[in-house]
Amino acid sequence: MQQPISITSIASISPLGHSPELIWERYQDSEHCISLLVYNGIPTTQGQISKVAVKELEALRDENEHYKDLDNSVLFGIYAARKAVRIAGWEHPGDFGINMGSSRGATGLFEKYHQEFLTNNIAATLSSPTTTLGNISSWIANDLQSSGPDISHSITCSTALHAVLNGVAWLQSGLTDRFLVGGSEAPLTPFTIAQMKALKIYTRATDDPYPCKALELKKRQNTMFLGEGAAVVCLEKGHKKNAKALITGIGYATEPLKHNISISTNADCFQKSMRMALGTCLSSEIDVIVMHAPGTIKGDLSEYNAIQKIFGTQHPALTTNKWKIGHTFGASGILSMELAILMLEHQKFIPVPYVTPEFTHEDSLPKKIQKILVNAVGFGGNAVSILLELPQG
Repeated sequence: MQQPISITSIASISPLGHSPELIWERYQDSEHCISLLVYNGIPTTQGQISKVAVKELEALRDENEHYKDLDNSVLFGIYAARKAVRIAGWEHPGDFGINMGSSRGATGLFEKYHQEFLTNNIAATLSSPTTTLGNISSWIANDLQSSGPDISHSITCSTALHAVLNGVAWLQSGLTDRFLVGGSEAPLTPFTIAQMKALKIYTRATDDPYPCKALELKKRQNTMFLGEGAAVVCLEKGHKKNAKALITGIGYATEPLKHNISISTNADCFQKSMRMALGTCLSSEIDVIVMHAPGTIKGDLSEYNAIQKIFGTQHPALTTNKWKIGHTFGASGILSMELAILMLEHQKFIPVPYVTPEFTHEDSLPKKIQKILVNAVGFGGNAVSILLELPQG
């Protein structure tokens, strides 16, 4: 990278909560944030935002008559973006870029409008404009009155970290000095959950203390489950005094597609993205890796194999948050970044409770957590790795 990029704020809404204090408190306990919802008569594990957060979103929806017709994925994004900009001290109206992505976009509204069409053979007036993928970024730009570039995209589960890549590229190019990036997802809908169950990757456990066994490499069945939420970070060029963390390396790679959800045994895409993100940084300098680790047999193991290829058996401490909040699709990478930033800020490693210390290398953690690598990958092997560093001074 030409120069470090400062993360001057991060804000989120997820099953963990919607304030930094509450989120950090939840990370320090060993309880998951899972609830059960019945779909087609079947109890289904999922990660919902809290009832308190739901009330705040309802208040947001009531602020503007146009917001009443928006999907939750859009409201999640607006909510997090407002908080992030306020924390960073960005004025609005302002001249900054926005890149918010989503794997699925307005799933709830799309399913609702499509069912109405099948029933009545007539499409609702707003069925098109409120379900386009560009809704999230464009409505955030409208809400914050930003005059900068406004980008929307979907690269499945690595969407949010691709937004980070885009923001870094714009900043490094000199076209802008500030960029708001992130991801938002509201996938707890009947059809979306049915799609994941059809792939046979959704957890069937409902009474296990930990229904998702992310990072458990000896599991015999897939244990992924879905969660909802959004997170946004404010990026600024150079080393800012109010930086919560610095981005000092970025990496990306895509594997040749062999199957719609394929990834190679040793995750070639992750090997390439991690090497690229490391740059001239020694592998021994990395203290923690926040893995993508969705809780699937092949997904978890292939990423771990890639880590061993890069770092050897004495790899950095490993962790993930999928066991706690679920897989939030396009928002998952940015929520993993949130965990990394909190660990840097509080100088405390957050382990996966059911994984042995020998695996996480928790006992070998340095006294100071200086550098953390964050991974994400989407269907088809679209990997991204982001190197975060503790600001000095």
